Amino acid sequence: MNNQGEHQNLAAIIRGLYLAAMGKSWVVCQDIRKDPESLTIPQEALSVDISPAGDQAASPFRFDEDAAKILNEAFTAWEFERAPSGVEAVTRTTRTRHFPSCMAVKYGDSTQTLYWIDQNLDAVRKRMAERNGALLEVVRDRHFREDQSPAPELDAAGRSNVVKNRIALVTGGAQGFGEEIVRGLAASGALVFIADLNGEGAEKLAKQINAAEKRTAAVPVTVNVADEASVEAMFQTIRKTAGGLDLCISNAGVLRAGSVLEQDVEDFKFVTGVNYTGYFIIVKHAARLLKQQHLTAPAWKTDIIQINSKSGLEGSNKNGAYAGGKFGGIGLTASFARELVAYNIKVNAICPGNFLNGPLWSDPEKGLFVQYLKTGKVPGAKTIADIKAFYEAKVPMKRGCTGADVMRAVYYIIEQEYETGQAIPVTGGQIMLH
Repeated sequence: MNNQGEHQNLAAIIRGLYLAAMGKSWVVCQDIRKDPESLTIPQEALSVDISPAGDQAASPFRFDEDAAKILNEAFTAWEFERAPSGVEAVTRTTRTRHFPSCMAVKYGDSTQTLYWIDQNLDAVRKRMAERNGALLEVVRDRHFREDQSPAPELDAAGRSNVVKNRIALVTGGAQGFGEEIVRGLAASGALVFIADLNGEGAEKLAKQINAAEKRTAAVPVTVNVADEASVEAMFQTIRKTAGGLDLCISNAGVLRAGSVLEQDVEDFKFVTGVNYTGYFIIVKHAARLLKQQHLTAPAWKTDIIQINSKSGLEGSNKNGAYAGGKFGGIGLTASFARELVAYNIKVNAICPGNFLNGPLWSDPEKGLFVQYLKTGKVPGAKTIADIKAFYEAKVPMKRGCTGADVMRAVYYIIEQEYETGQAIPVTGGQIMLH
């Protein structure tokens, strides 16, 4: 390890220290400078030498475990020896706690890397720009529990509080259901990474949301979920920007309808490459990041949610590539849930009904209304209005699914700590589980 860029994976481990200490979400930002040798370490910073950790290149998981142990010991020692509340900080007999707002990490002869910590992105960026190393003073919430993650006091109107101050990622977030989810999370107080192949759309949406929320509530990231290198780069951006994640929503999806008798293999591969393989790639790298946080915050619960489809529960006529990928996604969800529960990561799927007013259906050139009309999927339909009426008639509640319907399911999944591996229909009664 010979440059500060190689330290960036430690941000999630450092974030875990703060998650565990107070049961609150934190932002950890790596201080990247063109001339790292010019970095000055604030007097109040906690400096840690992780040189005894193993070789990161040879065994990254072992390195993470060793580094987490060293950092955790240093963090605990700092509380006992240097925190203004002294021994009380360790025994946790007071509601007010103090923490370093800057950590300097050194490995061997390399330059120390600084990590700045605060409770939101704007605050941590301001602290880093001003080189403000003043201690963090934090008051524990009433609902804080020493042995597990926080259990907010919720009522029907306050369910969205489960994502307040949390860090979230939404793939395919620039339009459609993804945009609805991004807007809902930001309005509920989360910091949201808007990940999309349409980078310009993600950037435009982030600007709109940040202006409306009067804070940095959304950060755009360009990604191709079917390309592992692109996904890996996205998660490195998340590490460097905020340190880690609390919620990953795998929403990106594509659809090309066609009969099994006629559809090109390339179209089939394209659809399954995004909807099935892309989901696997996202979970692979999200889970690695969440596992790093778990090393120092073993009680902190995190969530991975796939936005699946009712087609993943019942199939879809002349739409086998899409439905098959979605069926496979539910199988992946159940399998991932069994494995990742060891790291307190819950994995669930939401299966929405048709988002008839979204671009997937209503786009005048590529939307499903147009595709289904051309392929004759709805017998006797002569207009797009006929197609829409046909699908609305299938729903007992006589309407398509909306972004608000999906957001209620997202909040429920996060709030429900005792459920994982589920595929939850949000279909207006069109799909009823038995």
